[in-house]
Amino acid sequence: MFTLLTRRNIPPTRTEKEAVEGVAQIRDPRIDSLAALCKPEKVTRAENIFVLCPDMPGDADRAWMEPARRADLLCVVLRDFASDQVYHPAGSVDAERDRRNLHAELILADLELVEKRLERIEKEKRAGQTPAQAQEQKILLKCKATLEGESTLSTLAFEAHERAMIRSLEFLTLKPVIWVYNVDESRLASELKKRAAGNDGSYVVSCLIEGEIMALDDPQARLDFLKELGAESSGVDRLNQAVYDSMGLMSFYTIGSDEVRAWTIRKGTFAPAAAGKIHTDIEKGFIRAEVIKYDDLAALGGEKAAKAAGKMQLKGKDYIVEDGDICHFRFNV
Repeated sequence: MFTLLTRRNIPPTRTEKEAVEGVAQIRDPRIDSLAALCKPEKVTRAENIFVLCPDMPGDADRAWMEPARRADLLCVVLRDFASDQVYHPAGSVDAERDRRNLHAELILADLELVEKRLERIEKEKRAGQTPAQAQEQKILLKCKATLEGESTLSTLAFEAHERAMIRSLEFLTLKPVIWVYNVDESRLASELKKRAAGNDGSYVVSCLIEGEIMALDDPQARLDFLKELGAESSGVDRLNQAVYDSMGLMSFYTIGSDEVRAWTIRKGTFAPAAAGKIHTDIEKGFIRAEVIKYDDLAALGGEKAAKAAGKMQLKGKDYIVEDGDICHFRFNV
């Protein structure tokens, strides 16, 4: 799955406890359309950075925890295909059992972290407890009770100041989680329908099929193959986009003959901060944003036609950039 997403092969020298990092470009049909219109010298897509952690099952040292805690989102891949050639640590294939076990492993890892921190606070209290320590202890006791009840910390409603106090602990069960089922080729179509109906934050992919799709050079041949399997797009591409969205990210675009580029920002970002993604000077000297909606530009066939039709909007500092906006920023420094 990691190799399919990032196009990076696992180094043969990698040890069992070593994490590997790779970059996955997000396939966005809008940027393909903009590139076809502008014919730029360069196209820059949005990206996700994936870190392949050591395997969770059977890892007594929990080497997977450190890279996982640094991540913004957890993508947990579950084996859901039969093969005598591929070893399974549990001795049999049962994806739902594995999901329950790995879910419990995440809770246990956070519970152990809470208990260690509480022990340290108890020791620190001997020299006199500060109000901040008392407040942190109260929050951690609430976390401990939730985890002991086999619930994740994401089920708790934290105040902003409470989240700030425990942010440095990087709890795993506060992060978004996507569960990925790697299924048999023969079950892909039926599983896609079932999971789509369930809407439980899980995704279905057949890595075997995805590898065959990648081997096809002709884009139309890829589409035809996917249609035969009952899928509208590549499972890896859908997963990559889902990860981007689940982290609260979105893209706006800048276009020109030199480059068409997708810029990554968090949803709810104001125009000056979005401009700062391009250059800090643009944020400092922000005057206004000239914005064209992607749908308007695509329907009218280009930037000049969209402007002529009155589809360019002038936006100030209080404008919240929307997904798919095509922006040009005016500034003065």
